[in-house]
Amino acid sequence: MSFFTDSEVGYRDDNRHLWRFHELSDDEEMFNEQRSTTTAAEVERLPPRHYPEWDYQSQSYRPDWVSLYESLHPSADARDIDRLLEKHAALARRLKRLLDLLRPQERVRIRYQEDGSELDLDIAIRSLIDFKGGAHPDPRINMSHRSSGRNLAVLLLLDLSKSLADRVKVGTNGGEQSILELSQEAVSLLGWSIEQLGDPFAIAGFHSDTRHDVRYLHLKGFSESWGDTVKSRLAAMQAGYSTRMGAAMRHAAHYLGAQKTEKKLLLVLTDGQPADVDVHDPRLLIEDARKSVGELDQKGIFTYCISLDRKADDYVSDIFGRRFSVIDRVARLPERLPELFMALTR
Repeated sequence: MSFFTDSEVGYRDDNRHLWRFHELSDDEEMFNEQRSTTTAAEVERLPPRHYPEWDYQSQSYRPDWVSLYESLHPSADARDIDRLLEKHAALARRLKRLLDLLRPQERVRIRYQEDGSELDLDIAIRSLIDFKGGAHPDPRINMSHRSSGRNLAVLLLLDLSKSLADRVKVGTNGGEQSILELSQEAVSLLGWSIEQLGDPFAIAGFHSDTRHDVRYLHLKGFSESWGDTVKSRLAAMQAGYSTRMGAAMRHAAHYLGAQKTEKKLLLVLTDGQPADVDVHDPRLLIEDARKSVGELDQKGIFTYCISLDRKADDYVSDIFGRRFSVIDRVARLPERLPELFMALTR
């Protein structure tokens, strides 16, 4: 055993690190605690989840091929998002008129409930008569109400890859904005719009640096309301790294599939095709993303892509079939994104 002399072990693999996350669960509520992180590097990430990746050449999955790390997105100044919403105040007023048409107006009565919001008098009287007559009374003497028309959960998945830092012309005065800034405006308007409708919704971003480091950043959980906490995360959005889309969609399905709604919608906002620095075959990640869409279909999750890439026609239909829209004029994204959502869920 002399070869261990003067050896220094820089770590101990006794699984002790797992106890740091003992209180965490798979629900997004784990991300509600307040943290003082300011950059992505400072965010404490959860242990990785491993996902398969489809190899179209061998027509088989590579098991546990991708390591995905999730964390709460860093925060900045929520007032930055408020200023963006003020900038689009006229558009917000027009959207509100459309939202009023989509908002459920009728309330449906749900009878025969043991626990409910009010007493169902007819059932209660019938149960009393049965009790007086010696029969076993029906205990379901309450009723509750729900709004009819919308039973939908939405998750917006944002591509936060490096290309979002590219700048595009806006307006006729020669001004420019980055695609990231336009995405912040669009997502803010969409978040405000969905909040008006009352649909459960979440927002997450993703980017990747090889298959060993796919990052999934929570911007808004399903249990969180639209407010300063969420706005502060949106204000801190940054662009970087690559676009390994399949693993991010599979992980989004983990949260969306847990929602107790009749319909589930995954909106993917991206400005380019799936790619990563460790993949040299451009078809590989396109085919994997297409496979992940099929997996989500089997789980009852409807996937729709909004692409900002003018060359998207070359590949986006291979991934999403007919369920996509290409926004050639990126400057119109703040207007088009909420309108597309309303058209999809009308």
